[in-house]
Amino acid sequence: MLTSVAVIVVPNFSMFEFGTACEVFGIDRSARGSGVPAFDFRVCTPCPGNVPLKSGLSMNVGLGLEATEDADLVIMAPYGRDEELPEPVLEALRAADARGAWVMSICSGAFALARAGLLDGRRCTTHWHYSGQLAAEYPLVRVDENVLYVQDGNIISSAGTAAGIDACLHLVRVELGAHVAAAIARDMVVPPHRDGGQAQFIDRPMPACGSAPMEKLLRWMVENLEHEHTVNELAARVHMSPRTFARRFRSETGATPAAWLNSQRVLRAQELLESTDLNIDEIARESGFGHPVLLRHHFAKVLDTSPQSYRRAFRGQLAGVG
Repeated sequence: MLTSVAVIVVPNFSMFEFGTACEVFGIDRSARGSGVPAFDFRVCTPCPGNVPLKSGLSMNVGLGLEATEDADLVIMAPYGRDEELPEPVLEALRAADARGAWVMSICSGAFALARAGLLDGRRCTTHWHYSGQLAAEYPLVRVDENVLYVQDGNIISSAGTAAGIDACLHLVRVELGAHVAAAIARDMVVPPHRDGGQAQFIDRPMPACGSAPMEKLLRWMVENLEHEHTVNELAARVHMSPRTFARRFRSETGATPAAWLNSQRVLRAQELLESTDLNIDEIARESGFGHPVLLRHHFAKVLDTSPQSYRRAFRGQLAGVG
């Protein structure tokens, strides 16, 4: 049963993400009649004393890493992922894993778990800004940038910022039940459950290509999303054979022309959902999908959510969105 939680912080840790763990586990809600237990919550660091935060502030931490030795859950707070970690931190994470404790990372804390070897052969996530670096530096780790959190055995990793809340509530739900997780979420005024498989909302700029003609073509395609574009037509615009064009397009964008177009149409739909009051039919037309059913299909395929849910997440419920 989950009763004790230890959060490891190191210099230049991130205040908000650290605060998500404090908010879920560090507040005594046991007297509120909601069934939430009082967690034995500890904050620890390799060298107790003043620990600088990423924001320029500092926090006095009185406990050393011995606080992790009997904790049911050990959380690695986010830190400067390019900085060296003290070996005792890695040893504490390995020891927690070895005795079967829950081990969780929030945002860039996943780099510490990877350095400790805990993620080898496992699926994990981190903030989408850092996922490419994590995958490149630790090829044995299966990095999924398109989810909010991942549980692989006793290891839980989460993406950036609010996804740490989702991961913490997920563990509460697993260990203590949905009613306890819902009570904590209600107290925090956050949703009690967001599926870990829901996609991170990632800002994907149009890639710069190695060739000016191809980059010019991509910009033209974005400006003409409402039209269908065949490989033959696109190849002719850059004076290539269809076979050469298809090979070059995939090598420079990582996708087929059709898949790339649909990803750009989803991006356009996201922008319209965030910034306009257009209804779903109008957004389907403006983004190039034409029909709402196609918009919903591709939106769910790419983002694992619906246009309505996406708009609600960013702007609140608006009339006329289906």
